Amino acid sequence: MNNDQSLNLLYIVRRYGPVGGMERYVWELTREIADMGHRVLVLCESIHADAPPAGVVCIELGEVRKKPRWLAHLRFSHRVSRWLSAHPDAAHIIHSHERTAVHHVTTFHGPPFASVRDKPLWKRCSPRIYANLWLEHREVCAKQVQVVIPNSPMIGTALKHYYPCIGSRLSRAVAPGVGNIPIRPARPLPEQGGIIGFIGKEWQRKGLERAAAIVKAVRKVRPDVEFIVAGPDTPTIEHLFADWHGGYRLLGETDSTPLYAGFDLLLHPARQEPYGMVIAEARAAGVPVLVSDNCGIADELDEASVLPLSAEDDVWVSACLNLLGNNRKPEIRSWHTVAEEQVYIYRQIKPEALPPQA
Repeated sequence: MNNDQSLNLLYIVRRYGPVGGMERYVWELTREIADMGHRVLVLCESIHADAPPAGVVCIELGEVRKKPRWLAHLRFSHRVSRWLSAHPDAAHIIHSHERTAVHHVTTFHGPPFASVRDKPLWKRCSPRIYANLWLEHREVCAKQVQVVIPNSPMIGTALKHYYPCIGSRLSRAVAPGVGNIPIRPARPLPEQGGIIGFIGKEWQRKGLERAAAIVKAVRKVRPDVEFIVAGPDTPTIEHLFADWHGGYRLLGETDSTPLYAGFDLLLHPARQEPYGMVIAEARAAGVPVLVSDNCGIADELDEASVLPLSAEDDVWVSACLNLLGNNRKPEIRSWHTVAEEQVYIYRQIKPEALPPQA
């Protein structure tokens, strides 16, 4: 494929719009790809925006029942396959972000479901488990798949472990970009204070309970430190603060973009975090971060910003006190950079290698 030629790209995602981590990835990527002059078509269940970005054609295939989840994946996959059979275009490079059967490129946004194989046999003997394993195997190992893209090195390592058959199909990671985030102004830290932030709706996996215990211990040294939590529904986490006497704010589900500039530290001791967009956004705002080594983005951070999840709380407390209020230069990865990296991958695909879309 000549570098001067525009590409003919078809993207697959169930919800098309800036409404979640994976969905925003596809939304921002397709916007940038279209701005670069390539042809962009999106197949989705429904669009979650007033209109698609300029230059993007969006085809809505209709909502499918969301549960059971594996069946929703299969139903959507069937709709995609039927549409492509009715509208064949051999020039399309198909990039899926779902469990489909027709794509040439797939991006993995989370840990492989195949990790269930590590559990005892009695925990993985169910039709749901078998169906999800089959869908995932088809996504990465089917004959027409040419490239599997992880969105972090951690996910790439896991994919290579569970699916050694993908071999040279596995590309280097293409991490998400970050939009416009207000920058944290350089400011002196109050002698006994500061603001520590936590952001994440899936608060159990992202380590809120641990974070609350760490901040509570930090407040014994700096009693005016405030803990701001955004994302989780407030009633579900109030019990974590039953013995606190002030010093915290629970904001519930809210736009986190304007919050970063007010933080003096982002704390994210996640048990499992395939990448960590809130960490990338905090860095883009110039906010110091302290995260667990179970975050996919950890490879991009300096040593002082990452701790083993197994480290004792007093180690986390000490690290918080050292990082709190450090003025950091914003580190921004643009969505245009993401698009350039994706285009480079697309250009490695030979047109004659694309299978017919029947």
